[in-house]
Amino acid sequence: MNIEEQYDKIYRYCWYKLKNREAAEDITQEAFLRLLNSGGYRDTGRSLQYLYTVARNLCTDEFRRIKPDLLPEEVPVPGPEEKTVTSMVLREALDELNPEDRELLLLRYVNGVRMSVLARLYGVSRFALYRRLAGITEALKKKLGGSEFLE
Repeated sequence: MNIEEQYDKIYRYCWYKLKNREAAEDITQEAFLRLLNSGGYRDTGRSLQYLYTVARNLCTDEFRRIKPDLLPEEVPVPGPEEKTVTSMVLREALDELNPEDRELLLLRYVNGVRMSVLARLYGVSRFALYRRLAGITEALKKKLGGSEFLE
C-alpha cells in the first residue's frame, strides 16, 4: 500500500465528511497512527478497509462534537478538493443525493477504492454494490439531463 497516495485519499474523504481542513488533517493523521499502531491489519491485507473504517468513525465523532448547526453554509474549496467537484451543476446534483450515496461515489470514483474493499466496508456483496452504484449514477444522469459529467 502506497502510504502517500492513501493519505491524500483518506484526507479527501475526511474533508468531504467534515468540510473543515484542520479537522480533516487531524483525523487523517489519527487514522494512520491507529493503523501503524495496530499491526494486525497490515498482515491480513485489510489495511485500506481499516483506514476508511477508522476515518469514518472519527469523522462521525468529530461531526457530533462540533454540532452540525455550527457548520458554515458555503465552504471554500481550495487545493485538491477543487478537483473533486468542478461544476456547480454537478455539486447541486450531488447535494440532492443522500449522504451515504455521495460517500459511496466519493470512495469509488474519486478515491478509486476497489469494489471488494467497499463491499466489506458496507457489509454487502459486490453484486449488490454494483447495482447500487449503477442506480446512483443513473439517478445522477437524470438530474444532470444526460450531461457529459458522468461520461
